[in-house]
Order: sequence, then C-alpha cells, then structure tokens
Amino acid sequence: MTDHLLRYGVPARLIHWIMALLVLGMIPVGFLMVREGLDRSFQNFLFISHKNVGVLLLILIIVRLIYRWRNPPVLDPVALPKAQEFAAHATHIGLYALLFIMPLAGYVRVRAGEFPIEALDAMGIPALVPRSEALAEFAKAVHFYGAYAIAVLVAIHIVAAAYHGLVRRDGIFSRMWPPVGPKS
Repeated sequence: MTDHLLRYGVPARLIHWIMALLVLGMIPVGFLMVREGLDRSFQNFLFISHKNVGVLLLILIIVRLIYRWRNPPVLDPVALPKAQEFAAHATHIGLYALLFIMPLAGYVRVRAGEFPIEALDAMGIPALVPRSEALAEFAKAVHFYGAYAIAVLVAIHIVAAAYHGLVRRDGIFSRMWPPVGPKS
C-alpha cells in the first residue's frame, strides 16, 4: 500500500503532537497549581497558564475533530487482534471526549466562579455562562475527576504507542510520527 494510505496527513500529525505536548504539560501543572503552600505569584502564573492553554486546547480539539471528520483515519498497516482494536478505539474515543470535556469544564468552572480567562478577556469575549457557585462546583468536580481519567488514558496511549513502535515495529506508531523533512 502507498504511504499516503498508511500515514496520517501532515495537519493531523502536527495537531496531534502540538496537543500531546500541551496536554503533557497541562496535567502536571493542573495538579501542581492547586497544592497548598505554593508561592502565590508562582501559583497565579500556573493558574493563568493553565486557563489560557486550556482555551488553545479547546480550539485545537475542535479543529482536530473537524479535520478528522473531513479526512477519515488512515488504514491500519497490519491486522490487529480484536481486543487490541477495541482497546485502541475505546481509548481514542475516551481521549477525544476528554480533550473536549476538560477545557469546557475548566471554562465553566472559571466563568461560573467569575474568574478571568485572560486570553478571552483580552479579545473582549464575554462569559457564556452565568455566575453560579453550584455550576462552578459541578464543573470543578468534572474537571478534577476528568484530570485523573485523561492522565490514565494518556498513559495507556503512550504505552500502546511504545509497544507498537519499539516492540512490534508494525507500522502503527510511524503513522502518526511527527512530520519531519521534505518527504513528510
């Protein structure tokens, strides 16, 4: 089969790796920023960074979903056992769902709690949810438990990618390898 049928397009790979790096940064920052005893200015920096990168991630996941809808996934280079195929599909659905839900829950938590989101405020984008402690607390809980869920799914995704790239060497990993050089 030709390479373009087995590899994801450059836009899909770029968005994947940009989001991967951002999410891998957001997880520890999210857990660190809520710790007691941090220097207040450092904690504020972490909160501001987390909120604004969250806005970027929401935009990227929307772009990614639109791109995926318009450009269906590539063919698998090898046949996978049904259990692996199911696990991969379930993990991807979970990741896509959480990559959409997490920034939305964060947005609702922040805006319903009447906190700023500096990137949106600078663009003059008003809050789209009303002030509500109950709504803010619900969104906070969704975001809190979602953080653990996304951390687990990201770990599973990384382990599976490493297994296919380093152990099986079956071409699954290389389909999403970052675009590098003129032949990407």
